[in-house]
Amino acid sequence: MSEPVVVALDVGGTGMKCALVRPDGIVHHSERHPTLAERGPEAVTAHILDVAAGLAGRARADGLEPVAVGVAVPGVVDEENGVAVWSSNVGFRDVPLKALISQKLGLPAALGHDVRVGGIAEARLGAGRGQRHVLFVAIGTGIAAAFVLDGAGYAGAHGAAGEVGHIIVRPGGTPCACGGQGCLEAIASARAIGRRYAELSGISGTTALDVVTRAADGEPLAETVWNEAVDALADGLVTCQGLYDVSVLVLGGGLAEAGDALLTPVRNAFEQKITFHRMPEIVRAELGDVAGCLGAALLALDHLADAPPAGLRNTKHTPGEGSA
Repeated sequence: MSEPVVVALDVGGTGMKCALVRPDGIVHHSERHPTLAERGPEAVTAHILDVAAGLAGRARADGLEPVAVGVAVPGVVDEENGVAVWSSNVGFRDVPLKALISQKLGLPAALGHDVRVGGIAEARLGAGRGQRHVLFVAIGTGIAAAFVLDGAGYAGAHGAAGEVGHIIVRPGGTPCACGGQGCLEAIASARAIGRRYAELSGISGTTALDVVTRAADGEPLAETVWNEAVDALADGLVTCQGLYDVSVLVLGGGLAEAGDALLTPVRNAFEQKITFHRMPEIVRAELGDVAGCLGAALLALDHLADAPPAGLRNTKHTPGEGSA
């Protein structure tokens, strides 16, 4: 039998990161495509199917055997039934992606939440490898998290676990898009940081990383905005530690590109706020924007673990296996 490979897609609001991934986590081939969200959910679904089929064809042309398909999407995901329940970014409403992919490609498929599969990848192949209890927190346009135990992500009763961006850290504070006030996401997300600076300075188009740079240069306003965000983030993370009691807390997403400018003050603030809980190791994500693709592949491999195709070893990884 040819060497097995998984077709993996990480679907975002504007772009799709796609790859052929070997069972050990090594990427054989990668490519990127626009999501085409502006054309509507039906067009996005058709595009996903076409890209997946093209990747399967590429695998066979390279002498590999595609054995499964893993797809990660944003929003609320029913992983058990393979349904993209809701996504504001892509427009999905109860789309049975898992079944559609299996029908199109004739391969077993798995559907996962983008942040949750990213957390699985970081826990097994990235910054959390070797640890049993990992919380991956993605801080970008919004804030969401994935709790990973023994390499498996926790989805919750309705597929909506990990919405830590909507922990209320400042009651009665900044209105959030969810309808609440003072949510963590409304204060400490990259979008919120840029918006807050723009409101106070009158300078539009400022990004969170611009604020980080200006704060490092000693600009008082940038320092104020950044310190407010870090303090709120630390409050949210302390709450997460109270809920999950993890050994390692992995920070990812666009804001993690700030590196030690984020990690050092967050660690310091966290340590000052925590009481009887154990201090987790707080680290930066290692896999960057390929985490979702790798996680989608791992999720698909997990679905094959109990009954792998002939010639494919049991593929379910334990923490620390494989390398990206």
